[in-house]
Order: sequence, then structure tokens, then C-alpha cells
Amino acid sequence: MSKRAAGLLLLILSATAGAQSVDYDPRRAAELRPCDEQRYRGRTEQARACYTKLLESPTPIVEAEAAWALGDIKRANEVFRNAVQTNERAVQPRVRWGRLFLQTHQYSDAAELFREALKVFPNDVHAKLGLASVFAERFEGQARPLVADALEQDGDLIEGHLLTASMDIEEGKLEDAEQALDRAMRLITRERLPPLEVFALRASLEMSRGGSPDPWVKRILDYNPRYGAVYEQLAHFEIMRRRYREATTLLRRAVEVQPDLWSAHAELGSNLLRFGMVNEARTHLQTAYSGDPYSPTTVNSLRLLDRIDEFSVSEDPVVIEPDTYQVQLRLHKKEADVLRPYVLDLTGRSIKSFTQRYGFKLREPVTVEMYPDHDDFGVRVAALPGIGLLGVTFGYVVAMDSPSGRAHGDFHWGSTLWHEMAHVFTLEMTDHHVPRWLSEGISVFEEWRTGPTPGIAVPAEVMVALDKKQFLPVAELDSGFIRPSYPGQVQVSYMQSGLVCLFIEQRWGFEQLGTLLRQFDGKRTTAQAIQATFKIAPEAFDKEFDTFVRARFANLLANLDEWQSQQQAARQALQKERWADVIEPARRAVALYPENVGGDSAHLLLARALDKLNRRAEAIIALEEYRRAGGWDPGALKELARWLDEAGRTEQATEVMVALNYADPLNPELHSKLGERLLTVGRAEDAVREFQALLALNTLDQAPAHYGMARALRELGDKAGSRRHLLDALATAPHYKPAQALLLQMIEERT
Repeated sequence: MSKRAAGLLLLILSATAGAQSVDYDPRRAAELRPCDEQRYRGRTEQARACYTKLLESPTPIVEAEAAWALGDIKRANEVFRNAVQTNERAVQPRVRWGRLFLQTHQYSDAAELFREALKVFPNDVHAKLGLASVFAERFEGQARPLVADALEQDGDLIEGHLLTASMDIEEGKLEDAEQALDRAMRLITRERLPPLEVFALRASLEMSRGGSPDPWVKRILDYNPRYGAVYEQLAHFEIMRRRYREATTLLRRAVEVQPDLWSAHAELGSNLLRFGMVNEARTHLQTAYSGDPYSPTTVNSLRLLDRIDEFSVSEDPVVIEPDTYQVQLRLHKKEADVLRPYVLDLTGRSIKSFTQRYGFKLREPVTVEMYPDHDDFGVRVAALPGIGLLGVTFGYVVAMDSPSGRAHGDFHWGSTLWHEMAHVFTLEMTDHHVPRWLSEGISVFEEWRTGPTPGIAVPAEVMVALDKKQFLPVAELDSGFIRPSYPGQVQVSYMQSGLVCLFIEQRWGFEQLGTLLRQFDGKRTTAQAIQATFKIAPEAFDKEFDTFVRARFANLLANLDEWQSQQQAARQALQKERWADVIEPARRAVALYPENVGGDSAHLLLARALDKLNRRAEAIIALEEYRRAGGWDPGALKELARWLDEAGRTEQATEVMVALNYADPLNPELHSKLGERLLTVGRAEDAVREFQALLALNTLDQAPAHYGMARALRELGDKAGSRRHLLDALATAPHYKPAQALLLQMIEERT
């Protein structure tokens, strides 16, 4: 996954973990418990009849709970609202109303109600658990301390132990999960409550250890034959591990066992979309909507499916001797003709590189989808618009923003695609058992080493975290992605994971990175894999890594305050156009922190000031160093290409312009200039690609593009194609003299 908001994707992909099937609140009204017992046993009709009688209860909260259990969310909502308005200091109705909002995906409203309850009674443990459940659903770090606080206050809270166990399994803390489940089971046995949720988490725990969950599933279905939630929960943890095929099988079983489990239908629909199974996905999403019209993820997914015809699909062979790989591209029709050759080229190069580096051949065709509307991409991968992701990989399917899906210069689409293609290999090599930190780390590492923007670029917030000793032990690194404990920790975890891979390469050699990757077969933890690969304990590995990374950035860490002050001084001088005053602080900032190539990079400040002072040769060096460090800003690279041209370094200028296509491919001026340049140096086939892109952009004046195509095809010996484009040029602009001259030359040659 790309570098932004990875934790958010975990929330979205795993949101169907759902509300608790068993209600462990000891304050639950006694009248409801006989009905609950029928429901827990799967006796649907008896439970419905029991709850229906309670709709006439004189106690509002009982009426609301009965309506909720019967699926009448609107009535339950109204009764809870009236109960709260009648008594502004009512705690229990607020907590239960918050639970209703939590189950119907209204997380912000749920959190507000739990906070209101805590204002009235700060020590209400059930309000704390409700708020912790919201944080857990959102994969926010506040969940754990809030649960711990509630359990310290009351150690008999069954839900607290279950929530702890669930988070432990998500984060791979399997021994801790087992202890939490032991505590929950003792309490459930003592209180004679249904063991369904403990058994479901036991099944998930066993599956996480590489064992079979079937014995626990059997015990659950013996207790309640309609408890499809166990399969849904197993699927939740498989999705957390990006094992989407296995999750699909489990979700199919969930809806077979419990056809009215709407959340399972919704997740099954979303999962089928990940594999491009559009028609079946639509069926399950429509079923989910029929029973749960409140789910924004379901609604958003159905709306996206209504626009699926706006995309074109192509099947393209990529030949990497002696093998041929199939690549399917799903691109929006308005930009498919422009992007297709560049996407195909980069996908093919990534397959060749990763096949050689990791010794693994893809077994299925790869699909690459690109979305010009970022919200469409968000809905496609996560069923929610507005997410902060750039790309996501589902096995052999890569989905990402297209270059027009973000503001100009906001992201490098070529690096994003390279990053995601690395995921295809790490996931498929390990049958999706690779831990998140290593898969992300290898993708970042490959961006640095082999991608279209090579250079070990590390953002400043990562250096601040390193200085504050906020890097995690390698055995716990996954938790930095799953449930971050401070702002920006997800980004820090990406970079730390990449640096761990860099450390392995430099300490043991690149081959050992592949050896570590192959350790993950579903039965080894990170700690066990580290021990088996490098023959040292994880603690020793962490110590060596810390020494490595602090040595690499020693100059910056010893002078972090100075770097910040020099950076600020250079920026302020530039803003005041005091060009000479920019030079020294900018040079010092670059010397201290060459890896900083973001928008405020001192490399860029230095290059601009040097150019303004007519020191062009030094300005070129500054931008070349910026590019080698991983910088790719389109404006800066365009400037570099122009400067190189003016310095007579045509070949290097052409190289920079070709690289620009993987940052700024929708720029007509770039394609026009690059096409002419490639044609001049005898690269007619590459020139054709540029002129085709220029034509596909459908600019107002297409005569030059047709003329360029005519000359390129003429060089390639395609006389008919050349003549056709030449006539098209003249049809567009009858008085276009270069085309007239070429036509006359062609007529003379034929004569």
C-alpha cells in the first residue's frame, strides 16, 4: 500500500468485524434476557415473537432495545432520543443509543453520545468501553488505554477482555490474546452467559497460529446453527492479513449459515469487487442494502458500480524472455489512450525486476486499475470516499489514483505503481502470510533501489521520531500500521520498515532479504523468522538496527536544531529574494540532510538561488543531486531538462524528460517536445508513443501531433500510416507549412 494513511485502510477493509452479537452489559433489563436467549440459540421466530411483545413495554429503554433487536432502527432511534431528552442526566439510555449508532456505522455520533454519558458520570465503565469500541473500529491508538482504564476499574467486564483479545489478534500478540480469552471465559462460565464470542475469537486465534478453526466453529454451530458471525469474524482477520481469497470463502459460508447477516453480504460484495467479479459483487451489495440501508460503504459501492462502464479494459501481453505475462489495464476512457503505454511499460519493467530479484514468477495475470476521481478510487478499494491512500494491492489486482486523481505534483504515480507491484510479489510469494511491516518495507526499499525515483528519501518527521526514540522493535512493528499511538506513526512505520530492509541488505546482503521473506508460511512470527534467518534474537537485531540507522543519520541527529534553523533561514531569504543569503544556509541544510526531498527541500532552494545569481552550472549540480536523492517535483525536473539543454547536454536532458512522464504524463507540452527530441536522435518508435499521447490529449491544435506521427512512422517504414497522419494534419490545418512540405516531398518520391 502507498504511504499515506495505511492505518485507515485497515479500518475500512475490516469494518465488518461488526457490533457484538452477544450483549454482556449487566445493566440490560431482565425482561429482555429470555428473548436474548432465544436469539443466542438461533431460534429466530421465537426470539422475534418475544421481542415483539416487549414493544408495548412501559419502560422506554426496553421498547427501544426490542425495536432494535427486531431491526426497526428508526423506532429504536426515536425512543432512545426521547429518553435522553426527557432526562438530560440519563447515562444508560445514552450508552445504549451510542451502541445503536455504533452498529449502524455512525461512529462520530456514537462517540459523541459516549462522551456525553461520561460527562454526566465520568466513571461509567460501559460508556468507556463504548468509546473504546469506536476507537477500535477506527484503528485508533486511544482504544487500548481506554479499555485498560475500564478493566482496572472493573476487572469483571467481559466485553473489555473480548475487545482486548480482538485487538491482540489483530496486532499478532497471540499469547496476550489467549490470556484475555481465558479471563473472559471464566467470567462467562461464572455468569452462565453464551460463550459464542469467546469461541469465535478462539477460532480466530487458532487460525492466526496456522491451525484449523473447525473444532471451535463446530462448538459454535452446535450452540447456535445460525451463527454466521463466526465466519464473518474469521474473514475479518483474514482480510487484516490481506488473504482475500480465504476471506471470500469464509464470507460465502457466513451468508449460507445466516442469510440475513447483512454486514457479511456487504463485505462479501466488497471482497468480490477486489477480484473484479462485478456481477456477483453487485448481487451481494444489493442484498446488504435491502437489509441495512444505513451502511455508507454499501451505498458508495453500489454507486460506483453504476459508473463502471466509464472505464475501458485492455488485455496486453508483456514478454520477459522466456515467459509472457498477461496484464489487464482498467483505465478511464477519457485518459486510457494517454496512460496505457506508460502504465504497461512500467508494469512490465517492475515484473522483470522483481522476478529476477526475488526468484518468483507470477502465476496469474496482473490487473492495474487507475481512477481519475480520487473518491472513486477510495470507494473502489475501501467503499469510502475521501481516504488518504494512493494505491492498494489485492493479490494480483492493483488499484490506485491516476495522475489526474490528485493535484498536479502531489504524487509520483510511477513510484506508487512500482510500490504496489512489489506488493504483488511479496504477497503472492508468501501466500499472503508476509507481515505488513515487511511487505511495506520491501515496497519502500524497492522504490529507493529500483523504482523510477531511486534515492533514499526520508521525510523529516521520521528523523524526529528517530531522535525521540519512537521506532518500534521489529517484532512489534506491525502495530505501528494497525493502531498508531501518536500522529504520523503510520508514515514513520513505513520508513522504519524500509530502513530495516536497507539494514538487512547492507548487513547480510540482499539475498537474505528474500530468505527472510520466504520464512513467512503462516506458522512463524516475525520474531521466529528473524531468529531463523539471521541466527540472532530479535532484541539483538533491534540493537544492531538502531546502531545502523543512527550511524547513517548521525550528522543530522547531532545537528537537528541547526538543520531546522538553516532550512528556515534559507526559506526566509528566498521569500525576500535575497538570493545571495540563501546559498550558505541552503548548502548547510543539504549537507546535514540530503535525504529531505519534499516540497520544502533545501536542494530546490539552493538551485533557485544559484540560478538567480547566474551560477547556472552550480544550479544544475544542485538539481542533479536533488534528483539522485529521490526528488521528482515536475517543475524542478522540467527546469533541469531546460538547463541541461542550454548547457549542450542533450542526452541527459532527454533522460530527464522521459522520467517526467512518470510524474506528469498529462502534460501536452512535454509530449510535444519529447516527441520532437526523440525523433531528432533517431528514436522513432519512442517518438510515436509521445505523439500518440499528444493526440489522445485532444489539444486544440492537433496538426503538429499528426505531423510528428507522420514523420515518426515514415522513419519506421510505415508509409501508409505516415501518409494518413500527414493528411490528417492538413485536414486539421490546411495551411500548416511543415506538413505541406513533407507531402510535397512524399509526392516527389513517389513520382
